[in-house]
Amino acid sequence: MVSVLLLTGCIADGAGNQVSPSSPSLSVQEAPASNAPLETTQASTKIPVYWIGRSKDEVYLYREFRDIDGDDNPVTTALRIMMAEKPLDHDFFTPWQQPSSLATSISGKNVITVDVSRDAFNSNLDAAMAQRAVQQLVYTATAAASSSGLINSGQQIQVVILVDGHPDYMAFGQVKLGQPMARDASLVAPVWIIDPQEDVTVPPGAVKFNGRSTDSSKTIAWQILRDNGKAEKTGLLNGQAKPTGEPGQYGVFSFSATLKAGKYELRVSQVDAAGKVIDSSTDTRLFGVG
Repeated sequence: MVSVLLLTGCIADGAGNQVSPSSPSLSVQEAPASNAPLETTQASTKIPVYWIGRSKDEVYLYREFRDIDGDDNPVTTALRIMMAEKPLDHDFFTPWQQPSSLATSISGKNVITVDVSRDAFNSNLDAAMAQRAVQQLVYTATAAASSSGLINSGQQIQVVILVDGHPDYMAFGQVKLGQPMARDASLVAPVWIIDPQEDVTVPPGAVKFNGRSTDSSKTIAWQILRDNGKAEKTGLLNGQAKPTGEPGQYGVFSFSATLKAGKYELRVSQVDAAGKVIDSSTDTRLFGVG
């Protein structure tokens, strides 16, 4: 048995109400869209949805894939999931409320218009969390449109948010809406686990893990802990993986581990140039083998 890496998983308040992240308030237009690449088109009944989660003292956006009906509008469906349902990962949450009305449209200039009722904003948020909530919508809408092939992912894509058909609404009393908004790359999580998803059970034997990192030049440290059934986890395996991609750009990583039947937790984190785990860039995932 190997020693346990000291990693801190992302922690959410779970209530979706007042949350005060320590990171500064950021402008939704601060980072160019080119720094936050879009999802690629895929032939699948799953759709990307973004959630909010903590990693150490930082608050980031994280992505999950959810099942949908192929006949539904993917952008509207993804946003309704984001606002009305709970994330699969227990560490994530959403401050949005289920709206009484929600509609989306896409122009020929790759602008997504989202028209949502004001009851979706019935949460008390500070300025920094309100920025993240608005970007959660921007990321989800653009991801759903891009992965469904409804927009050209090679061009800049923006989102206009209307409330009951009108611009200039103050989202959560903090962020003025109505103008085109792009993805803010500074708010997306530095690293996250793609597969397996939360609480999924996989067959025993060689289990493959996949993830994504915002900086492919940083090595990924990973650790697998086993749950002994008494609310205790013991370090079982650990190692490192190198993301593919150009240095400083987004990259994906994968690795495998041979596991017996049981319940496990996976922890992944970026490693800095000195070989030290970056606690604020950690994601965790609970899964089963059996």
